[in-house]
Amino acid sequence: MGEPVISLRGVGAELGGRPVLRGVDLTVHRGEVVALLGANGSGKSTAIRAVIGQVPVSTGTIELFGTERARFRSWARVGYVPQRTTAAGGVPATVTEIVSSGRLSRARFGVLRKADHAAVRHALERVGMADRAKDSVDALSGGQHQRVLIARALAAEPELLIMDEPMAGVDLVSQKVLADTLSAQVEAGTTVLVVLHELGPLEPLIDRAVVLRDGRVLHDGPPPRGAAGTFPLPASPDPGHPRPGHDHVHPHAPADVEPIRTGLLS
Repeated sequence: MGEPVISLRGVGAELGGRPVLRGVDLTVHRGEVVALLGANGSGKSTAIRAVIGQVPVSTGTIELFGTERARFRSWARVGYVPQRTTAAGGVPATVTEIVSSGRLSRARFGVLRKADHAAVRHALERVGMADRAKDSVDALSGGQHQRVLIARALAAEPELLIMDEPMAGVDLVSQKVLADTLSAQVEAGTTVLVVLHELGPLEPLIDRAVVLRDGRVLHDGPPPRGAAGTFPLPASPDPGHPRPGHDHVHPHAPADVEPIRTGLLS
């Protein structure tokens, strides 16, 4: 097993004064593909947003590549794909401009050079959007928006890819493109932590499943297998909260999802 790339120890977090994570322990090793599963409100998205510093931690520690997150500065090593939102955040922009913003963490003095432009083109090719490079993102479908978000993350050529429900509300054609793209990244050695409601087309890639419930780790081990891709969970206290494997389309862009910015955490 490779070295730890992500390490959470006893992590707690609150949102609006309400505990969302309660003593979460999670380690993702180099080269692993780990799926974070659980019902709505279980803490999945909060956990990964805590990893990248968007949510403050009230207890415990988080490390990235062996460095405490508060002291971690090598964000070019990390690609982050948020839940699907309007790619430009309401700002007029082309597909290339959005994807190029993901390369700025590697660009010298914020100036894109030949190698940077080549990386942007390659990222667009990987997600099947090279032919839309000059188009406005406002003209894209939902699935194409998601491809742009993923290309933006891939442009930095990250060692670690963190994705928050990349398949939610995405058409079948884009699901296949995204699954093929992620498969190629995994073959190249990229470490992946991905939030999912159901395994779907990513099932063959998943090494481990970590199931959260009420902000705690319920299961950490082999992923659910089979046609339904379900995982047996205790009865939910809220029947409105679905479980992994259900047929679900996640709401688009919750209010607290931030628009794309230049760089991972700018």
